Amino acid sequence: MTFQDFNFEPELIEGLHSMGFKQPTPIQEQAIPIILNNQDIIACAQTGTGKTGAYLLPLINKIIKSKEETVDTLIIVPTRELAIQIDEAIQGFTYFSPVSALAIYGGNDGASYEQERKALTHGAHIIIATPGRLISHLNMGYVKFNHIKHLVLDEADRMLDMGFNEDISKIISFLPKHRQSLLFSATMPNKIRDLAKKILNNPEQINIALSKPAEGVTQGAYVVYDTQKMELLKGILKDKKTDSVLIFSGTKEKVKEMERELRKAGVNAAAIHSDLEQDKRNEVLREYKSRKLNVLVATDILSRGIDIDSIGLVINYDVPRDAEDYIHRVGRTARAESTGVALTFINPDDQYKFKKIEELIGKPIDKLPVPSQLGATPEYDPKKNRPTFNKFAGARKRR
Repeated sequence: MTFQDFNFEPELIEGLHSMGFKQPTPIQEQAIPIILNNQDIIACAQTGTGKTGAYLLPLINKIIKSKEETVDTLIIVPTRELAIQIDEAIQGFTYFSPVSALAIYGGNDGASYEQERKALTHGAHIIIATPGRLISHLNMGYVKFNHIKHLVLDEADRMLDMGFNEDISKIISFLPKHRQSLLFSATMPNKIRDLAKKILNNPEQINIALSKPAEGVTQGAYVVYDTQKMELLKGILKDKKTDSVLIFSGTKEKVKEMERELRKAGVNAAAIHSDLEQDKRNEVLREYKSRKLNVLVATDILSRGIDIDSIGLVINYDVPRDAEDYIHRVGRTARAESTGVALTFINPDDQYKFKKIEELIGKPIDKLPVPSQLGATPEYDPKKNRPTFNKFAGARKRR
């Protein structure tokens, strides 16, 4: 199957060709005809499956055909990174068409706010927005969404995890009741199904590769104490055979400390977290994408909101809080049928959480040997709630 089979408008086909898009992914094959047929969708697809194109392409095609000059589509996303990523994709797809878009998110200056106000009042065709920033505009009273025909909730599970449930309900109250609504989520817990019942009308359901890492990911884990993690990380980076490494940690404090330690060790690393100004965050991401920066250290904010191909190595410095988050972190590598490596550091307190990850993906993950110079290490025993020493590391086990 090719994109020609969807009978897209010539301007959109030209944009796809210029970007090197030839064949749709499985979720695009399933979702595009449904969206073109004006039906609601609830879709479950992991990161890297092409879900952004699955909803953007048919919606852009509709806008081209309508030739109207009003706000047609609202896309709500959890983070500014994802908003920027979607906006960039739209710019590519619409290069040969008059379709306009604007990303609206917090952290910008007053000039950006004024630009957003004009887009909301005078009509960019597509608005991509984070909930908090959009509500700040809605509260001012000048936003009119009477012509909205399409609503997209992308990464819906992440938005609910971040506490945006009430914000989403408030935004939807400003929209016409008669519209097409599309809900995309990487996982499908009960709270997502409850949300779908509220906002979707007899939706078609799509499930693509639910909760499974890509086949091309080689997964491994090290069972260590927190005090051993940094030296282990430095050793791995010293021996790495890739020029693109993405490291996730649970808090911005750890991310900042990791950046300092790695730079002291001569590693070309930078951190991205919520304390950085937006311009600086954009600069760091640009350098990482262009490979001027080899190692990016990030909080979970990037686990779903970064669109970078060919990341060779993903390291979970901390075990993710939720088993599903592991899928999204690991999904940063082995994208588009490439290969990659994902490593996780497990301390004694996180062993139960890691066992849940293994249960979710349906198989154990190899526990790799820790270099002997790091000393005694814990055993992997997720049923115990206390650390034990590895008898093979030269220390006696605790009784």
